[in-house]
Amino acid sequence: MFFKNKIHFEISERKVILRFFDFGFVLVALYSAGYFFDFNYFIVSKFNPRWIIVLGVYISFFATIFEMYNLQVASNQFQIIRSTILTASTTVLVYLLTPIFTPQLPTNRIQMLVFYLTVFSSLFLWRMIYVHFLASNRFAQNAILICDKEQLEELIFGLESIDPHYKIVAYISSDCNEKEDNAYHYVRNIKKNDLVSFVKENSISEIVIASQKTEGITIDLYHQLISLLESGNSIREYTQVYESKTHRIPVQYISRDFYRFFPFSRSNNNKLYILGVRIFEIIISCVGLAIGLLFIPFILLGNAIGNRGKLFYTQERVGKDAKIFKIFKFRTMVKNAESNGAVFTTSNDTRVTSFGKFLRKTRIDEFPQFINILKGEMAVIGPRPERAVFVDEIAELMPFYETRHVIKPGLTGWAQVNYSYGETIDDSLIKLQYDLYYIKHRSIYLDLNIIFKTITTVLFYRGQ
Repeated sequence: MFFKNKIHFEISERKVILRFFDFGFVLVALYSAGYFFDFNYFIVSKFNPRWIIVLGVYISFFATIFEMYNLQVASNQFQIIRSTILTASTTVLVYLLTPIFTPQLPTNRIQMLVFYLTVFSSLFLWRMIYVHFLASNRFAQNAILICDKEQLEELIFGLESIDPHYKIVAYISSDCNEKEDNAYHYVRNIKKNDLVSFVKENSISEIVIASQKTEGITIDLYHQLISLLESGNSIREYTQVYESKTHRIPVQYISRDFYRFFPFSRSNNNKLYILGVRIFEIIISCVGLAIGLLFIPFILLGNAIGNRGKLFYTQERVGKDAKIFKIFKFRTMVKNAESNGAVFTTSNDTRVTSFGKFLRKTRIDEFPQFINILKGEMAVIGPRPERAVFVDEIAELMPFYETRHVIKPGLTGWAQVNYSYGETIDDSLIKLQYDLYYIKHRSIYLDLNIIFKTITTVLFYRGQ
């Protein structure tokens, strides 16, 4: 028995499609402009492969910076307009200003205008096709969830909030005393013995099992799952789906037998990777400190006007192997900000001055931490170092929290570029999930991804 599933694309497949057709549409448009019009700045031919390669690199790089491969942005026609304008404008400007790798600047300014309009219009046309066709419901991935009734809302939100093309269309309750139940919003409750027929009639892409009650997987349901698996249907455990969709480790759904679920990345013990990262950190730290010195007169002036006091701020944080070290920052809060004891910083914390908010949003306040990186107490990329008082408090409530300390804390990290400021214990749980994902999947590729997202955070003024 074979069930024909509806066509759908995974997150990684959508991003590959977006990158491929971004460049493809631009290249075809430039070739057409040269063929049909008097446009000779960029000629597509086999004799100038360097021009084509450099253009492709620029488009991919700046499209990443301006979030054109963020599926939430790529599926929204209003957000994609902004991203397309920024990407096309920056790509064309940098391309024109790097004639060592690109064609010589044309003497006719109309050529520059045609080049920009061609790049922008081709990118915009392709992205509108994507929004109205590939991002539509016809390519959504439909799934069935087998779970405990009380977990349903949380489980659905955990998956659908990250992938706009992933839909839980039905669920099977794993409670032993199953009764006829109403649907949860648009999610239909189906009986266990109707699973096969429902999958066949509704083009279901996969079945996700999230139940922790093994007695809820009856013999009849088990045989149906085996039949679906033999027919080519995908059946996955919830923690696998959650991790692949959200890029977080769902610690709340796994037991304390942590190493079954959490094999550490080989990069954590790869001496060549660690050496390369350390050399990179030393270079970046020297550059960062040089730039930080240039900011000091400006920061002194800002503090003199709105917040007189010390230029620098130090605070004890927990580092690798739970060792305590002093972190350096430019001061952003009023004097005696913690006279009543340590508390989490909130998004609208009254202790942060107006000038301090600017420093935090632009991440300028973090520049002194390059001193910590040079000393080897911190890394450029890693979990943010937390204060000992909060570590003790959170570790009592949250399993695996201290696992963050197996690597150095970082100036930026996977949690920082994917989630807002941690104001509560619940926020700390989500950030922990991101941190553990980084430790598990640590690699050069993920490090580069974090660097790109950090640049985006600074450019769009999203610092914390």
